[in-house]
Amino acid sequence: MPERKTYIVEHLDPELGQWSELEYAAIARETQERGGGNNTFMLSSLPAGFGVPERLSEIPAFRAETRGVEDMYGTEELKGRVCLLDPQAEKDLNPDDKREFDVFLFGGILGDDPPRDRTSELRKKGFKGRRLGPVQMTTDTAVRVTRMVVEEQFTLNKIPYTDFPELKFNEHESTQMPFRYVKDDDGNPIMPEGMVDLIKKDADKSIDDLF
Repeated sequence: MPERKTYIVEHLDPELGQWSELEYAAIARETQERGGGNNTFMLSSLPAGFGVPERLSEIPAFRAETRGVEDMYGTEELKGRVCLLDPQAEKDLNPDDKREFDVFLFGGILGDDPPRDRTSELRKKGFKGRRLGPVQMTTDTAVRVTRMVVEEQFTLNKIPYTDFPELKFNEHESTQMPFRYVKDDDGNPIMPEGMVDLIKKDADKSIDDLF
């Protein structure tokens, strides 16, 4: 039987911005396509009444959950199978973690103002941590890199990255993205479907406004 893996993002905001919706849809589709129908992408800690967009709800691998990870994986046995992707962890994620963990928890966390440091909170609750490297990634990139390490057995230093790529919209307009991405076979950053159009449409806004 294939090993089942679950990828979780805690989403504490009552709404979903366009940027996050595109990222989450990309994660759900890749989880469905690359996991052979065995794996799950979950948004947890969803507020009551949260409206799940159709582009997410129609993907079989996607699951919406109002419970938080502490409620779902609170026992010591279950907690030990959860990997918290944490920039302050002592160890890097590696292919051997495929055997140690079934659940991978990400800090693409929205919500309170001022924001709560949920990664710190979960670290204190005893979830084991792994690093993905020193450069900030988008949420879909972090999940993509984790899947490549765990499921495809890449080491982090063998994944083809591009850092801070410049997106050119025309001869006069461009913007530099402040993130690390995985490169496709043509050397371009892998981004969610519709993301470049969204960035171009909202070029006058800051990146933070798109979340």
